[in-house]
Amino acid sequence: MQDTEDESATMPNSVPEDPLADPAKTAATCTGLRHAPATARNREPIQRALADLLPNRACTVLEIASGSGEHALWMARSLPQVTWMPSEATTDGLAAIEAWRALCPDLVDRVAPPVHIDAARPPWPGAHMDAVFVANLTHIAPWSATIGLVEGAAARLVSGGFLLIYGPFNEGGGFMGPGNVAFDADLRKRNPDWGLRNREAVDETASARGFVVEPVRDMPADNRLLVYRQP
Repeated sequence: MQDTEDESATMPNSVPEDPLADPAKTAATCTGLRHAPATARNREPIQRALADLLPNRACTVLEIASGSGEHALWMARSLPQVTWMPSEATTDGLAAIEAWRALCPDLVDRVAPPVHIDAARPPWPGAHMDAVFVANLTHIAPWSATIGLVEGAAARLVSGGFLLIYGPFNEGGGFMGPGNVAFDADLRKRNPDWGLRNREAVDETASARGFVVEPVRDMPADNRLLVYRQP
């Protein structure tokens, strides 16, 4: 789940030569194509972190709550050793990913058709993966989704595999920036079960399920990439 602000296009013009170069423009030319603006803002720093963490050999990444699917395509293009498996919890979500995937025929061999997975309902079907990645889910879902995410990932990862969780978090019981204060208040107003999670609570949940807690990665705009390794 990459953003809470999805945009649908209204102009049925031709598809840009590279749909991923300017995804907002692509969405504006393709009727009904879902666009998550946050993916264009955070994709490059996330890609750099994944390049540092993922194996240089051929490997597989399962993305939970893939949203529009834009991350899946960008990461697969930027990390040529990776086969990316997107997922969503609804039929509409799966269709949104397929719509983007259809625009990038050069990537269909390394971006698998999306699979139906509800993060809060492990175990998840499928083979073992080298990494499980999720962006901007923990704060836009009940805490049970984070617990399910950790449990589901623990069952799907190979030995030494990573669970990678991107998003805004509190640390030491406090907010990491003034923007996060307002963001958390807005989330809780919209749904009392939502809100920024304490990083330490996520660490404890992962540790209790056998993960090794690796150093957190600082990301732009007061975000973090939490890194948990399967022993």
